[in-house]
Amino acid sequence: MTFAAMMALALAMDAAIGWPPRLFRAVGHPVTWLGALISALEARWNRGDGARRRAMGALCVGAVLLAAALPAFALQLALPAGLTGILIGALLAWPWIAARSLHDHVAAVARPLAAGDLAAARRAVAMIVGRDPEALEEAGVARAAIESLAENASDGVVAPLFWGLIAGLPGLVTYKAINTLDSMIGHRNPRYEDFGKAAARLDDLVNLIPARLTGLAFAAVSGRARRALRTMWRDARHHRSPNAGWPEAAMAGALGIRLSGPRIYGDRVAEEPWVNGRAPDPDAPEMARALALYIRAMILCGAGLIVLALI
Repeated sequence: MTFAAMMALALAMDAAIGWPPRLFRAVGHPVTWLGALISALEARWNRGDGARRRAMGALCVGAVLLAAALPAFALQLALPAGLTGILIGALLAWPWIAARSLHDHVAAVARPLAAGDLAAARRAVAMIVGRDPEALEEAGVARAAIESLAENASDGVVAPLFWGLIAGLPGLVTYKAINTLDSMIGHRNPRYEDFGKAAARLDDLVNLIPARLTGLAFAAVSGRARRALRTMWRDARHHRSPNAGWPEAAMAGALGIRLSGPRIYGDRVAEEPWVNGRAPDPDAPEMARALALYIRAMILCGAGLIVLALI
């Protein structure tokens, strides 16, 4: 399968070099280009009463998806046949995979936490989660980082690969546009509750299968598959998200730790249920185990794509 080969090569490229800082400084990143478009449309269209905001939010989603998908479709049609087309397609897909970036951001939390530098760990975790870092002790920092690792393994790696496997560059890019829309406007607050409703619902839909596949991948490489699967089946549906709970619960069961639970956002306390609540809190060594589990799961995904490419 051509798409499987493209996605396998794109994952390998991202794992090897990520998105180099010099390249980011020179041209930015495709996701930031999408973000600039979303910000401009939101500033112009997010006005009026609830019904108008919902309609304009849906229009925003449609406009962004067209802006993302049409060039990707044109590029895919222009790809030459054979190995050359696969290589070019992989090069075009590479920026949309975030396997290395996710690892590096979580490792940036794990290193100071292992060294006993809680202040530096708090600063690093604030780059990847929205909760108040000053309210987090060691266990809270570790939980936040591991939850981000589990959830974004699905959103940032498995889901793009899945939709790229299904529909090539248009599937990959369209998924990333949906996920970026959700991350920017799919929030439950007065500003985005109505305007971001279409983005949030669509993001829930496109992540249904990838989130569960990510949880299965974590379980498969954990060495504790039965416990991971049992925890995932029992606790995933209690999570505030219809999708994030699956990889988080699998990670919690695989490592024998508890995740989620109450957390502080600004001046608000979110009383979230625990995932694997009877297990102990994670610490710095558990973060290292979580990163190792993540790497093994991503290797499994790459191996699966290679097998599909060879069939």
